[in-house]
Amino acid sequence: MLSSGDDVVTARPRRLLLLTAGSRGDVEPFVALAREAARRGHEVVLGATRSMVTGLGRGPAAEPFRVVLLDGDLGGLVARQGVSPAAALRAWRSTVHPALRALLASAVGTARDVRPDVVVAHPKVLSAPLAAGLLDVPHVLVETVPALTATGAFPAAGVAARDLGRRLNRLTYRATAAAGAALGPDLRRLRVAHGLPAGALAPPAAVLCPVSPLLVPRPADWPGTAHVTGPWHDGADAVADPEIEVFITAARAAGAPVVVAGFGSMATGPADAEARSRAVVAAARAHGARLIVLTGWGGLDARAAREAAGSSGDVLVASSAPHAAVLPRADVVVHHGGAGTVHAVARAGAVSVVVPFVADQPWWARRLHDLGLSPAPLPARRLTAEGLARRLAAAPAHRRSARAAAGAMAGERGAARAVDVLEGLA
Repeated sequence: MLSSGDDVVTARPRRLLLLTAGSRGDVEPFVALAREAARRGHEVVLGATRSMVTGLGRGPAAEPFRVVLLDGDLGGLVARQGVSPAAALRAWRSTVHPALRALLASAVGTARDVRPDVVVAHPKVLSAPLAAGLLDVPHVLVETVPALTATGAFPAAGVAARDLGRRLNRLTYRATAAAGAALGPDLRRLRVAHGLPAGALAPPAAVLCPVSPLLVPRPADWPGTAHVTGPWHDGADAVADPEIEVFITAARAAGAPVVVAGFGSMATGPADAEARSRAVVAAARAHGARLIVLTGWGGLDARAAREAAGSSGDVLVASSAPHAAVLPRADVVVHHGGAGTVHAVARAGAVSVVVPFVADQPWWARRLHDLGLSPAPLPARRLTAEGLARRLAAAPAHRRSARAAAGAMAGERGAARAVDVLEGLA
C-alpha cells in the first residue's frame, strides 16, 4: 500500500466514483478526497449537483478528476427556501421529494455509465448501495457526521446534543437509520427498473468518518470497518481577498481583536437575517473588536450589516472568504456549527462561538464547549447582541485550549488516511 507521504503509486490503480449532495460542507470534503486519490494514481469521478460543482475552488476543468453533474439540486433548493424543517415539509411534494428522487436515479445512472471499482457516497445518496449492488462492486459510506454507526459513547449527531448514557445513546441511532424511510418506494422502483432482485444489499465495505479524532475519538464499540480518518480538506491554494487582507492588517496594527462571523449555508428569512446582522455588529463593537461579516447563503444580511456599521471602518462585509486564508488570523469565529466550519476553526486555532440552527449543529456546539474550545452555545433563535457580547467576552479564556487543539490537529491527514482505507479494500 502507498504511504500518504509518497508520490509513487504502489497500490493497484482503481476507478473510484465519489457521490455527494447538499451544501458546500457536503461537497468540499469529497473534492479533497478526489484530489488525494487522483494524486495517488487512481481514476476518480466526482458526482455532485450543479450549484455546488460550479461554485467550487478552481473550477471543474482544472481538477485532476472528472466531474459529473447529478440531478436534484439540493444545494440550490436550500438556498431558495432556507433551512427550516417546516419549510421543507411544506415543499416536500412540490420540490423536495422530486429533487431527492432525481438525485437517487441519476446516481445509479452515473454509476452504470462510469462502471467504477468502488462507489464512495455521502449518506444523502441513498441509492449508492443499490448502484454498487447493480455493478457487483463494494460501496463505502462516508459518515460526514457521526450519526449512523451506533455507539454508546455519544448520541447520534442531529438527534441529541447531550450525552444520554450508553443505552439511550445507542437508541438515538434508530432515528437516523429510519430517516430515509420516506424514499423507500423510490428505491424499490429503482431496483425493479434496473433488474435487481428484492432482498438485502451488501453492507458498506467500510465506513469513513472524516472528522478529527481530537474532536471525536473513535468509539471502542464501533466495528472494525469504521474509521475516524481526520477531516478531508485542501486549502493549500486559498488566498483571501486583498480588501480582507488590508482590513486584518489594520486591525492588528490597532491592537484590536479580529472576529469573523458567518453562518455558511444557513439561509433564513430576510427579517431574521437583518436582526441577526445588527446584533452581530453591536456585539463585536461592545467587545472592541474589528468584525468581518460573511453573509453566505443569507444567514446574515449585507445591507443591514453595513447600515449598522456606518462609516467607522471597523466592520467589513463580504459574501464569503476561504477558511484556510482567513480563520488562522482571527481571534474568534462566530459560526453555525456545521462540521466543516467546526474543523476549519479548530484547525486555525481560533475560539469558536457557536450559534447552532438545525440538524447536527447543536451536537457540535455542545462538543466544542465540553472540550473547552468555545463558550456555551447561543442558539440562533435566542441570538441577541447582549448574549453574543457575553460570549465574546468569555472567548479569551478558551484561547489556550484552541491553540493546543490546532497544534494537535496539524498533523492530521484525513484524505490520505481515507485513500489508504480505499486501497486496502479487497
